[in-house]
Amino acid sequence: MSKLSFKDKHVVVTGGNSGLGLALAKALAGQGARLTLMARDADKLASAAGEITAAYPGAVVNTQSLDVTNEEAAAAAMNAAAEAQGGIDALINNAGILREGYFQNVPMEVFRQVMEINYFGVLNATRAALPHLQRSKGRLINVASMAGLVGAFGYSPYCASKHALVGLTSCLRYELEPMGITVQLICPAEFDSPMVDELDKTRTPENRAHVLTIPKATLDGIVTGVMKGLDTDRYEIVPTGMARAGVKLSRFAPGLLRRSGNRAIAGVYRGPVAASV
Repeated sequence: MSKLSFKDKHVVVTGGNSGLGLALAKALAGQGARLTLMARDADKLASAAGEITAAYPGAVVNTQSLDVTNEEAAAAAMNAAAEAQGGIDALINNAGILREGYFQNVPMEVFRQVMEINYFGVLNATRAALPHLQRSKGRLINVASMAGLVGAFGYSPYCASKHALVGLTSCLRYELEPMGITVQLICPAEFDSPMVDELDKTRTPENRAHVLTIPKATLDGIVTGVMKGLDTDRYEIVPTGMARAGVKLSRFAPGLLRRSGNRAIAGVYRGPVAASV
């Protein structure tokens, strides 16, 4: 696999104001990339940009406030980012949300919200950036999840959105690579992040037992694995060895993986009726 450098490349990162998006942006700045961070909160974006330039004085870091669910706003933001930095060499679609709960208890608007951000948000950003990526023969990097490859108790909104994203990315790989665009898919298992910290306050015991059969990874470990994968033209990047083992098990011994999940859930099962009493 060829080594691919980000030095002097302009990389747009959605959801770049915290968590994995910010951590990847810092790693890219360390490689000499020029950055545009996009997220909804302008104040958090400014703080994130300050963190990066403090760590890497001289780094070029622009920001664009963007709600990725707004198609017109996505087009305007990508065009502005390209104009400011002479094109776009890579787009990292990292913006996303995580919701968990018993299927019967999750409101329909939550399913719609998660799909709007995790799937249609990526669709909007990708379509907006595509003309610029075609010109640069650049890279499209979609951050999905191991939850886009396998199911998990309590993650019906999240898994559905990430499975949709995995399917979209698979199609785009076939369509965009003949244009010279490298397409890569990142599928981490659960790791330390503000999003997961918030989930930990309310998650169901079944979800905790099932998902954490693969222990939660550190953010640094995920970034190291992702950057190692991005150094090559590898399509699917699953950071950490335990997550890769889980993905292999799902493909080559799915029955064994299901039985293991069933045992973990059975040991703590409460269900939606008990939870609502």
